[in-house]
Amino acid sequence: MGVLKKTTGLMGLAVAPNPHHTLGALYGKILRTLKKMPENAAYRKYTEQIVRERAAVLQQTKDTYELESKINCGQAEELIIQAENELHLARKMLNWKPWEPLVSRPPKGQWDWPPAKA
Repeated sequence: MGVLKKTTGLMGLAVAPNPHHTLGALYGKILRTLKKMPENAAYRKYTEQIVRERAAVLQQTKDTYELESKINCGQAEELIIQAENELHLARKMLNWKPWEPLVSRPPKGQWDWPPAKA
């Protein structure tokens, strides 16, 4: 059993009592939401890859500090916030359907970068 974490050291961010369970549940929800999108949708492909990688690390690792080290994207509590935000975005993407063609043609120069100087 690992050492109990007393604080995150981040203002307003409490220690998660069971980060493995919480992250596992969130990653599962994200993956189920992504399965509702077309397989060729860019958002689905890349998000699914990241979430599957993190879920695999989660299953292989029982120690929270080792989990944080292997994922290398912050503390477990920050990973939970990231997963919650990703789930929220994935659900919005289902409504927005960015993989569908545009309703009308975009104005000329809309996708040009850098923007033309007037």
